[in-house]
Amino acid sequence: MSEPGALRTKLNQLAREVVKFGAVGGLGVLVNMGVFNLVRNTTELPVVRASLIATVVAIAFNYIGFRYFTYRDREKSGRARELSLFLLFSVIGMVIENGVLYAATYGFGWDSSLQSNFFKFFGIGVGTIFRFWSYRTWVFRALPAPEEKEAVQAAESFLEHAPRQATRRQPDRV
Repeated sequence: MSEPGALRTKLNQLAREVVKFGAVGGLGVLVNMGVFNLVRNTTELPVVRASLIATVVAIAFNYIGFRYFTYRDREKSGRARELSLFLLFSVIGMVIENGVLYAATYGFGWDSSLQSNFFKFFGIGVGTIFRFWSYRTWVFRALPAPEEKEAVQAAESFLEHAPRQATRRQPDRV
């Protein structure tokens, strides 16, 4: 495949991935905001605690969507590793997301319902940038392309046979 054709293919794959990530993420935002407002308006919990509960619910929802929709074609071995990394990066995203809300609420005193929802939504956006990068890079890694797989297999085969060839080498004659 030509270099421009390969680039176009990679860009098309990235665009599809972004659309799928956005679809799951968009539903996750609705879950997050819905649970946030439900908890905030029906309990006496402080704003950031309500947000943390909502974020945890959304993280669970998003894992299912990402694993079985967005990244269903990605490597499936090592589910414990995948889930551990997903939770690690989700917690970092949760800190980013709720750090924005915390700063707005307790740093600036912006704690009306409208302001809380705005900063919750803004924090989700900032956290999403981090999550997209980390999930695609570390959690749901792409399987190697067929050409890459063949190259890796050839290299492994070469390395596997290289030591044997070296031991059979005849001594140099003077």
